[in-house]
Amino acid sequence: MRINVNPNRMELLKLRRRTAIAKRGHKLLKDKLDELMKRFMALIRESGSAREKVEAKLQEAYTIFSIARAEVTAEEVEEAFAVPSAVLDVEVGEKRIMGVKAPHFEIRFQGGYDCYSLTTTPMAFDAALEHYRELLPMMIELGEKENNIRLLAIEIEKTRRRVNALEYVLIPSLEETVVYISMKLDEMERSYRTQLMKIKSMQSAVS
Repeated sequence: MRINVNPNRMELLKLRRRTAIAKRGHKLLKDKLDELMKRFMALIRESGSAREKVEAKLQEAYTIFSIARAEVTAEEVEEAFAVPSAVLDVEVGEKRIMGVKAPHFEIRFQGGYDCYSLTTTPMAFDAALEHYRELLPMMIELGEKENNIRLLAIEIEKTRRRVNALEYVLIPSLEETVVYISMKLDEMERSYRTQLMKIKSMQSAVS
């Protein structure tokens, strides 16, 4: 759709500059979109691999804990874990992925997880709790990766819309308007020359 402007040389120069800037911006955004997609796909692969590891570790921990649980009563299990001595602290920072702000989690683990009596609980509890302790940072890292995927997906959609707006709306409008003004100026130039020739012809006839 042509832009409504006065067809003069000043506007023509402005529109040509705007067209050049829009094309450079389009190229930069297209390059950014390509890089975002590469990082997005890499994160999906990393997240998929991390999820498989978490699920396998979780299944293993659950199996070990189920074996240990079968050796004691529910009351003994509840009593064993009634007073936890471990403290988990998660510090939330910030990092940038392709210019996108994303949260970054740092884990601090203090204290021991063996808060129960070793003489009254099965040894399998130790192995199960060790698995769960190892799972915590893995799950937090997985959550971070999946959140990064979501943030990148939002940025990709925003960038794609801007690319499409430039490629299919703004640049064609600018180019169409440049062609229109150029044609109008050529038409005005031909009209001026025709009038000038008529004037010269009339002057020659008079003289």
